[in-house]
Amino acid sequence: MFFNSEEFMIFLPIVLLVYFILPKKIRYIWLLISSYYFYMCWNAKYAILLFTSTILTYTSALLIGKFEKTKLKKIVVATCIILNLGILFFFKYFNFAFDTVQSAFSLLNIQLNVPKIDVILPMGISFYIFQALSYTIDVYRGEVKPEKNVLKYALFVSFFPQLVAGPIERSKNLMKQLAEPKDFSFENAREGILLMIWGFFLKIVLADRTAVFVDTIFGDYASYTGWYIVIAAALFLVQVYCDFYGYSVIAMGTAKLMGINLMENFDAPFLSKTVGEFWRRWHISLTTWFKDYVYFPLGGSKKGKFRKHLNKLIVFGLSGLWHGANMTYVTWGLINGVYQIIGDELKPVRDKIVSVLHLNRESAGHVIIKTIVTFCLVAFSLIFFRAASMGDAFEMIKLMFSENNLWIFFDDSLYTCGLDRMNFTVMIVSLFILLFADIMKYRGIVIRDCIIKPDLWVRWLVVVVSIWLVALFGIWGPSYEAASFIYFQF
Repeated sequence: MFFNSEEFMIFLPIVLLVYFILPKKIRYIWLLISSYYFYMCWNAKYAILLFTSTILTYTSALLIGKFEKTKLKKIVVATCIILNLGILFFFKYFNFAFDTVQSAFSLLNIQLNVPKIDVILPMGISFYIFQALSYTIDVYRGEVKPEKNVLKYALFVSFFPQLVAGPIERSKNLMKQLAEPKDFSFENAREGILLMIWGFFLKIVLADRTAVFVDTIFGDYASYTGWYIVIAAALFLVQVYCDFYGYSVIAMGTAKLMGINLMENFDAPFLSKTVGEFWRRWHISLTTWFKDYVYFPLGGSKKGKFRKHLNKLIVFGLSGLWHGANMTYVTWGLINGVYQIIGDELKPVRDKIVSVLHLNRESAGHVIIKTIVTFCLVAFSLIFFRAASMGDAFEMIKLMFSENNLWIFFDDSLYTCGLDRMNFTVMIVSLFILLFADIMKYRGIVIRDCIIKPDLWVRWLVVVVSIWLVALFGIWGPSYEAASFIYFQF
């Protein structure tokens, strides 16, 4: 069941209606049932894994609380982490790991016949396991108390708006809100609807439209060279952003209808002036997870420059691996780690150049150049993220630099890459809308607040017209269908 499906448009009103009719003290049970139904619509049998991870982390937290002043709690938390990561490894990385081992032995002329296991990657497994583990680790650190009600805890792990693609919530934020349900509020409903409209615009108007162009180029990259690949790489970054940001905003809006606030997962990353800033603004729930539970435990930046750089490479390598069982993902992650290391090492040189040339780092020109360079660096790394193999990625990079075919911007060639002139124009206009919205957000201006200030009839007019335009330009287009969100595969 996708957010952008007819099934969800029936499911959500029913969930909300029953939720607000029921007494507050039992609403969590209804939400838990609804969340498991939502998840089981993809593959019912994999709800067993969700339940298993829930029970493992719930029981571990209770044992940690019981063994608070003994060394046994270390054993408990370590066992819990190993078992949960073991589940994740088996379903997501088993074949990748043995293919890697097999390739390594083949270099020594040793052939291993390791049978592959044919398993389907359970939807959202990386998200809910990381969320459950964060709770157990927080209990171990003494930052939260163990939840004794297993059903309330199970709802925290399985809460349907953010179950399959985040944001990866912390127990300190979400569990308390789920335990203290709110009355129906027109203000919450209004904000939730506005968030959902924006999320659907990002997904079905922009992300799904750019996907057509990107799939055309990446799917037959041998037929394209030069600027075709440059544009496809840039638009793929836009596609991933709008697809995942769109999901996160719809999740925030859905939760807001119930009076629940989910964390912001994106903060105008395309306006970042460095790669480091980009990653502080992109997929915030995952980057902060790795920072809190991997980077800082490894020593962070407190053990010298070498260890700081090594820790960054480890974190970004693991982040790449988290996204998928393929060396392309790991390479993508490591490239972004190397970007930041190079940036740190070249900072004295950049400072010297700025001082000698008397440059103003706050000038519009300087900021725009840094923003464009950051965007290009991240987009380039995503060639590895999108490519089917390392060989494909390197071949695409080779073809990208093989021809300077600037004429494609002027001879209508771009309209032959899956999108006709009208759809391409809709995509460009939508990109400017996205840029405007991100600039407002970057400056601390909440557009939703601006919408609700006028008279009631103006607010309703804006909402109705927005829904109509999103539906029109979202459904009208090349071979429209309710497309899956990119991050569902992770």
